[in-house]
Amino acid sequence: MTGDGRRHLVIVGASLAGLRAAQTLRAEGFEGELTVVGAELHAPYDRPPLSKQALTAPGGPPDTALPVPDGIRARWLLGRPAVALDPRAATVTLADGTTLPYDGLLVATGAAPRRLPPDRGAPPRRVFTLRDREDAHALRAELTPGRRLLVVGAGFLGSEVAAAGRALGLDVTVVEAGRLPLERVAGSAVGAFVADLHRTAGADLRVETTAETLHSGPDGALTGATLGDGTTVTADVAVLALGAVPATGWLAGSGLDAEGGVRCDRWLRALDTEGRVVPGVFAAGDAARVPQPLADGQPMALGHWSDALDQAATAARTMLTPHSPHALDAVPSFWSDLYGARIRSVGLPGAADEARVVEHDAVARRMEVSYHREGRLVGALTVGRTARLAAYREELHRRSTTVPAG
Repeated sequence: MTGDGRRHLVIVGASLAGLRAAQTLRAEGFEGELTVVGAELHAPYDRPPLSKQALTAPGGPPDTALPVPDGIRARWLLGRPAVALDPRAATVTLADGTTLPYDGLLVATGAAPRRLPPDRGAPPRRVFTLRDREDAHALRAELTPGRRLLVVGAGFLGSEVAAAGRALGLDVTVVEAGRLPLERVAGSAVGAFVADLHRTAGADLRVETTAETLHSGPDGALTGATLGDGTTVTADVAVLALGAVPATGWLAGSGLDAEGGVRCDRWLRALDTEGRVVPGVFAAGDAARVPQPLADGQPMALGHWSDALDQAATAARTMLTPHSPHALDAVPSFWSDLYGARIRSVGLPGAADEARVVEHDAVARRMEVSYHREGRLVGALTVGRTARLAAYREELHRRSTTVPAG
């Protein structure tokens, strides 16, 4: 407790989830002390535009700062990453040696880009990952017309970077280890649809192969890559879009089950390695693994923008009323815009064992797919048919709130 008897709540993570949690705490009437810790020097900003508008906007990347409403009344400790958590002492230690006692803690540290294995050595110059504002600015400066861009990984991030590269006039090669882009998360029909988008736009899509070796010239800058199928690709700039891993390394030794994200119950309370609730500790957003009713309660770290908002709000409410916790009842969703095609999804397509193609019109760039698990609806995806998702969302929400989360 603070000196006047009020609670001190600490949010570790000053991005979307951290900001939403802070907003919710104040909106729900919290009057105690609130501290927000951020590893970056920046105030909260939006990340989805970093692989879209930030790469293609004329005149340089736009401002993606998130508005911080009046009344949050938080102490912001930016540029000071957390390095340790002691749940027994109820303290968080920061990189500068500061120790913060808390009455309630929210872990919202997000995720970090997956990088090449350390035994591959340091990559050449002009090889990027894309996660934060500095990454986007540095990459944007290198995407000049006439250059050749190599994108490793054809998930949503890689596909969006490839689309941005083509929009800027670059020659683009996309390397994907799977048979098709996005097949793992959205199935083969959507994967084929996206592959066609890439090829129609002029990108050179190479599938079922990997970038085995990145080559550099005498100045240390990228010159190309040798792929797993033995072919070579010339490139001046590369983006490694290999996925993301929850940023939970700082929780090592805390007793939390944090491998692959902080495992939570459906009330966003953190669990230890024995599956017990850790008093006073919660998690949300990319750093959290949350049981998904649509996937029979399997805990998942989805990394969706909407999940960061929904989970942070739920966790904040549970922090305020721990004896009557609030359960997460939101339906996951994500979106992407590729070469002008608007892709929208609700639910968990990746948890399905069957995909049913309702509509597929490659010429009009329209598609509608429903996803099922043991015959039950678990997700839907549309291209150019956003309005059709409302009915799916309603059905999925009903299922999410009536099926046990596990």
